[in-house]
Amino acid sequence: MTLVQSTSKVGVYCDVANMYRNGGQRMQYDKLREFACRDFAEPVRLNAYVTFDAERAKTDYTYRDGARSFHSKLRDYGYKVIVKEINWYRDESGNRYGKADADLDLAVDALLQSENLHRVLIASGDGDFVNVVRALQNKGCRVEIVSLDNSSHLLQQEADLCISGYLIPNLIPHSRGPQRLEWGEIGSRVRGWCYWHEAERGFGYVRFLKQISDGLWFTDARHPESPYGTAFFHDSNLPSVVRPASLPSRRLVLEFELAPSDKSDGLQALDIEMISKG
Repeated sequence: MTLVQSTSKVGVYCDVANMYRNGGQRMQYDKLREFACRDFAEPVRLNAYVTFDAERAKTDYTYRDGARSFHSKLRDYGYKVIVKEINWYRDESGNRYGKADADLDLAVDALLQSENLHRVLIASGDGDFVNVVRALQNKGCRVEIVSLDNSSHLLQQEADLCISGYLIPNLIPHSRGPQRLEWGEIGSRVRGWCYWHEAERGFGYVRFLKQISDGLWFTDARHPESPYGTAFFHDSNLPSVVRPASLPSRRLVLEFELAPSDKSDGLQALDIEMISKG
């Protein structure tokens, strides 16, 4: 693939609380930046919207120091950290609850700053951003969504590109912790989705991103510029929670070990787990 410097200007707007609640407790924000700028685009804006419980921080020093360390790491990756303090209230029954909604801040910033952007990536699965996506598109921006669990179907449909963060190489650490091999190597664990399934014969194929790269529209792994790989699987290797009748499906994210195929010179998926239902 020929590497060409892009003239695109990108803005990344990450709803940290939403990603954290939906499987992103260990999300790697440097990989999010790398994915957003995968065609060597210029990251003009990198905004991370975080919540902070100032009341808790007064007595819980572990929480306070952990939050400060996390915010510092985000800044090291080039993000502007927008902190929303949690405000505490009581409902009519006297139950205490906190609110620190950063949705409005994110929406306003993205719309105002889009004047200088070609592409906007919103890291969130919150359906409240549907109208923001439409407004950004009407202003001429391409809008991409990276989400995890419990992602709004309507938000996915409105975006120009929507991808599960589980599928982006090394964005979310593997379910079994660090691995010695690089993502995509024989013996490594990767994540993908079933794009073809033969019910009568009980087998199918999964597609996975081999690396963070441009050209995501080259979905046929045989294309010389495709960033994807494919692997064969037999239904007997599927976990019990995955019904073969539900395949193929883009919504089911599968994690598996890459091994040489025993049927061809390709790859096969072994030790399959279901990581997300989308």
